[in-house]
Amino acid sequence: MALTRRALGGLTIGGSSAVMLAACGGNDDGGGAQNDELVWAVSWPWEAWNQTTALGNTSSCNEATAPMFAVGGGAGYDFDPEGKVFYDNNLFSGPPELVAEEPLTVKVLLKEDVKWSDGKPVRLEDFIFYWHSLSGLPEHANQEKATPTSTDWGSNVESITQDADGSIVFTYKAGYSTAEWAFLGGVYLPSHVAEENGFTGWDTDPEVMGDAILFFNNDLSPVGLGPYKPVDSKLGEYVIYEPNEHYQGDKKPAFKKLTMKMVDGLEAIVTEMRQGTIAGSAPSDFDVEILAQLDENPDLKYETYAGATWSHIDINMNAEPFKDLALRKAFFTIINIADITEKMFQGIPIPWKGNHFFTEESPYYADYTGPAGYGSGDAEAARTILTAGGYTWDADGKLLNPAGEIVKTDFLFSADNVVRKDTASLLQAYAAEIGWEITLNGRGDDLFSKIEAGEWDSCIFAWVGNPQFTTSPEQFFGSESSSNYGKFNDPAVDELITQVNGTLEMDEAAEYANQISKAVVDAAYTLPLYSSPLSHAYNTTMVGNIQTNGQAQLGPIYNVVEWTPGEEG
Repeated sequence: MALTRRALGGLTIGGSSAVMLAACGGNDDGGGAQNDELVWAVSWPWEAWNQTTALGNTSSCNEATAPMFAVGGGAGYDFDPEGKVFYDNNLFSGPPELVAEEPLTVKVLLKEDVKWSDGKPVRLEDFIFYWHSLSGLPEHANQEKATPTSTDWGSNVESITQDADGSIVFTYKAGYSTAEWAFLGGVYLPSHVAEENGFTGWDTDPEVMGDAILFFNNDLSPVGLGPYKPVDSKLGEYVIYEPNEHYQGDKKPAFKKLTMKMVDGLEAIVTEMRQGTIAGSAPSDFDVEILAQLDENPDLKYETYAGATWSHIDINMNAEPFKDLALRKAFFTIINIADITEKMFQGIPIPWKGNHFFTEESPYYADYTGPAGYGSGDAEAARTILTAGGYTWDADGKLLNPAGEIVKTDFLFSADNVVRKDTASLLQAYAAEIGWEITLNGRGDDLFSKIEAGEWDSCIFAWVGNPQFTTSPEQFFGSESSSNYGKFNDPAVDELITQVNGTLEMDEAAEYANQISKAVVDAAYTLPLYSSPLSHAYNTTMVGNIQTNGQAQLGPIYNVVEWTPGEEG
């Protein structure tokens, strides 16, 4: 499944994980009375419904639609709190099987009589629809309409077929290989719904396929494969669900009505929880002082923990001032990460993150930003870099580029996120120390539209992920990736991306990924700030079996089918 952004947020990965099939505990008997209702808050609006598109690929959309799709947002697999992979037992009869190494061939057996929530059977075409959405190939879909969030998987598929026993078989292009072969494929949107809405011939006509992708981007699919089915929705505001009677998973949904409702920001979420209007949330922003307001009510519980979410600053390589490497390096050097984390997360230890793909807990971790001096807050070192690059200062101390022009840039961020807003102010102050004028551009609901459109010089957001890593290099830094928002373009990195997915050996793939991380540091394109502390909060009288999971993109929502009515439910 494609990686996702978290509010604005998105994806990657703390390290690699062995492929293990993990059982999930929960409501063996179907759990709880069927007349219970639950409202869960999503802390950020979403601008589209289809997560295969760059605009729809946000954590808020993922959270809002999680109850209706297969495990892992349609991937068919996810990770438990220990980082062990498990597979959707409504969709599959077991984990994937490696059939052949060359060409790489993987198959997975569909569960007998698996159906969409409208009772229509899951079919081969549904897997092909997902493939064509993410292939990046013009013969599959008009790419201006499809704007796939990642093409790393789809572009390497040669064919998807079905065996007589019902197994779905993925055959990859000659020479393609990946150490994470068991984490690829999936079924997301119902191809029969596309056909019922006039998009016949989507599998052969790229214009029709592009239109079908846009259809699902603008309108929520009326059916899904998850434990709940949508009955009402409004873009960016809510989805209302009822149990999916065709769901065949081991656990059954416990709520007669489940609402995923947008409540903008942590402060508003805490207020609504104290008022009893929502049962809980896994907010995108983090503030222990705001969370502490829940302490006055013993029924309200919150957890703070480390998750696979990391914040970073990106540079727009097409922005005129930042076309100069010296300015980019100086920018990353004046940023003081230790100062930011101390002020944003007082009393909470935040480990250094010097790598784009791995954290310090991973055996593959190597620090590249530290040795480069990035994040040090060293103003004198930044001045030295600029002076060597031909920059000067006028009589008033304002920074001048080699052409003698005053250096001015802007910084884009979420105005509704307190940490982002305060971080932006700190960056502005750091730059002012060396005469660099940064204009702050805080945005609300249209933040991601601005980032996608490239209407910025530098910006901050986060990626949200899980323990896999091989798809991230292409999504973040591939020259053709629609999620490469700053338009980084390095043929050597593109070649390394190919090599990441040219081996079945995890160690070798990780080494290539680390070479990419170093190349991005050398180019001063993306600066990892920190692995973001996460939280979730819930009312114990309204909902139970909420689990802390820093390994899954969805956090505690990963096991929504196992949620039960609360202590008094």
